[in-house]
Amino acid sequence: MIEELKKILQSAGLTPDAMALERLADYHALLLDWNSRMDLTNVPEAEMALRHYGDSLLPLAHREWFPEGARLIDVGTGAGFPGLPLAIARPDLQVTLLDAQRKRCDFLQAAIEKTGLSNVTVLHARAEDASRGALRERMDIAVARAVAPLNVLCEYLLPFVRVGGRALCWKGPAVREEIAAGTRAAGILGARAEELARLPIEGREHYVQPFFKTEKTVRQYPRKSGMPARQPLGEAVEKAKTK
Repeated sequence: MIEELKKILQSAGLTPDAMALERLADYHALLLDWNSRMDLTNVPEAEMALRHYGDSLLPLAHREWFPEGARLIDVGTGAGFPGLPLAIARPDLQVTLLDAQRKRCDFLQAAIEKTGLSNVTVLHARAEDASRGALRERMDIAVARAVAPLNVLCEYLLPFVRVGGRALCWKGPAVREEIAAGTRAAGILGARAEELARLPIEGREHYVQPFFKTEKTVRQYPRKSGMPARQPLGEAVEKAKTK
C-alpha cells in the first residue's frame, strides 16, 4: 500500500517523510485488523491506497487550504478519513476527529495510540450538538468526506469554522448537481463557494468543494439534530419561494 501511495502523492508534488509513511502503515495495519471484526470500510484492500489514503492527502497540494498550525475538525470521520491521514502527514495541524458512533471512536483512539500521534483528539458527538459548544467558530478548517449532500454538509461544517477559515467537502461526480443548493446554504451560514477542485486521480472523478467563511454563522444554525438532513437549507429556501 505504501509504495503505491507514494507514487500517487508524488504525481501531485507531495512527498511524505519517513515517519509519516511509517505511521500510515501502522494505521493501515490496524484498520485491516479491526475491519475484520467490525464494519469500518467496504473499500477493497487493493483500492485503499487510492480511494482512502490518496484521496485524503491529495488536497494538501492546495497549500492555501492548510495553513501552518491550523486547527482542523473532521466531521463524520468514520474510520478516520480524511482527518487521520492529514494529521499524520502534517503533524503541525491540530486535528479533532468527530463521529457519532462510539465503536468508531474506540477504533480512532486505538489508531492514535498505535501511531503515537500527539496532535489528534477524538470527540464522540453529533455535529449539530458539538458546534453549539466550545468548538463553535474555533476551527480554521472543517472537513468531511462522503457524508452528505453539499447543502447538508454546509450546516454540519460551517458553524465550526472561524471567519476567514474554510469548509472542505470531498465529493464524487454528483457534486456538480449539488453546487447550486450548497452555495445557497453556504450564504445563509456566512460563507461563499470557491472554485471546485478536481483531484488528480486517473479514471475517477473526485473533487473538493471549498467554502470560505466571510461572516459569523447566526445562532439559529445548526438546527437541532437530524433537521439539516431532513430539511436541507438550500432546498428549504427553494420550496419557500415556490409557495
